[in-house]
Amino acid sequence: MRDPGKARRTDGNRVSPDLGHDVVAGLTAATVVLPKAMAYATVAGLPVSVGLYTAFVPPLVYGWLGSSRVLSVSSTTTLAILTGAELGTVVPDGDPARLAVAAATLTALVGALLLAARVLKLGFIASFISVPVLTGFKTGIGLVILLDQAPKLLGLHIAKQSFFADLASVVRHLPEISLPTLAVGGTTLAILIGMERLKPHSPAPLIVAAAAIAASWMLDLGARGVSTVGPIPQGLPSLTVPDPGLVLALLPGAVGIALMSFTESIAAARAFVGPGDPPVDANRELVATGSANLGGALLGAMPAGGGTSQTSVVRAAGGRTQATSLATAVAALATMLFLAGILGLLPQATLAAIVVVYSASLIQPAEFRAIYTVRCMEFRWAVAAAIGVLAFGTLQGIVVAIVLSFLGLALQTAQPRISIIVRKPGADVLRPQSLDHPEDETVDGLLILRPEGRLYFANAQTVGERMRALTEEHKPRVVALDLSRVPDIEYSALQMLREGIRSAAVSVWLVGCNPDVLRMVRRTGLDRELGPDRLLFNARTAIARYGALRSATAPSTEP
Repeated sequence: MRDPGKARRTDGNRVSPDLGHDVVAGLTAATVVLPKAMAYATVAGLPVSVGLYTAFVPPLVYGWLGSSRVLSVSSTTTLAILTGAELGTVVPDGDPARLAVAAATLTALVGALLLAARVLKLGFIASFISVPVLTGFKTGIGLVILLDQAPKLLGLHIAKQSFFADLASVVRHLPEISLPTLAVGGTTLAILIGMERLKPHSPAPLIVAAAAIAASWMLDLGARGVSTVGPIPQGLPSLTVPDPGLVLALLPGAVGIALMSFTESIAAARAFVGPGDPPVDANRELVATGSANLGGALLGAMPAGGGTSQTSVVRAAGGRTQATSLATAVAALATMLFLAGILGLLPQATLAAIVVVYSASLIQPAEFRAIYTVRCMEFRWAVAAAIGVLAFGTLQGIVVAIVLSFLGLALQTAQPRISIIVRKPGADVLRPQSLDHPEDETVDGLLILRPEGRLYFANAQTVGERMRALTEEHKPRVVALDLSRVPDIEYSALQMLREGIRSAAVSVWLVGCNPDVLRMVRRTGLDRELGPDRLLFNARTAIARYGALRSATAPSTEP
């Protein structure tokens, strides 16, 4: 008889043979995830209770719909700072009631956009932000978060403006530091950093939060000038109805947040795929994260997504299925029902310290060095993306990141490599001409050119000019255009190629056409213009044909 504990779900998220082990892992992860979720809510300018709601509803929904077995869906540092920036534009006075409605509207918009992306099968879009640009973007976000939390750690009050203006303001107000607040924040930082180094993924946030609450109660830190969280509503979150009147104002920011939510989620999900786990389905992730945000919006959550740091905690705790996320959600529910009153004593400096420690990982100098070592151009994109966030703002930084990614892609495809194909002496080997092999041979009178990549309107002119320059330099009798490395040719490029063949002073052959390219050549009738003698199977066929023509004709006769 089959053990019921080994039952398997049919949706790809298999139940662990040891469900109890997953529950324990989920409760362990909750000790890290819940304090961080509350801290991220403060980053967004929202009550800490919103962080609990975000750690409750989205994980429940994702646990049933997601394709990753261990992805932890809740608030993240990036989403928190983006949410705060967007909400600040529509609720500049910070009115709690309006903030709650605006947050619900923003979260619902994010969910709707993710579901719309699934309908349109846009899961591939996440791949359009390059890793160097994303590295720069996250570095900028990390610096913004660190500066944003600095006043809370120091007990300062400044008027938020831009990054550089806020930095100058913090420096000016340094003489006003609250020593009790600095002591709380500094102690929390020291404990967190020490525990993370001694035992990574330990419940350090829970330990420091509990210790800070105890100290706040025993030492009456609120009376000593240390700002605390304040009253937290106890019980289940109430129904929050989004405001349709805010949709147009929040839509641009929601697009950026949805993009980052999906990008972070898919990256984290793929990073933690274990042996035997089903592959992560990008379009299914759109449905899962979209539904998680829609469900969260109705119960007061902020925009959510999968995070690498919180998912790593789940893996480190031994989680194997989404039962861990469900256990974490139950822990969030228990906290809302029974611990809300106690959490009100938590110092803001403690939450700020938690944010600082777990956001600092966004800043990766080693990644910049690695990028610089490989390609200087991508390093410049990464630096520009980071500066874009600091100079223009977090949401605008997304636009800068996307524009830089597409610009980098456009520059790469606009100047495709064009190689002269030569033959290795004494071997039937054809390869691009290289300074590493000066002994390679050319065929006298035959120039074989091989462009690489898709030919389209943006690079057709450049490719044509480069080919004309090589033809004038080598003065061949025949140019064999090897298209074996061209997967497709766009109409504009094909027309330019056609005109170039007609006007060329030498005979031009097409060789090695891929199926799609050959289909286009035939549709335009270019194959009939060339005839079978100038439309050949591959470069070797072209060399053999040219040799036969030279043998059959006088040297002065044009082929």
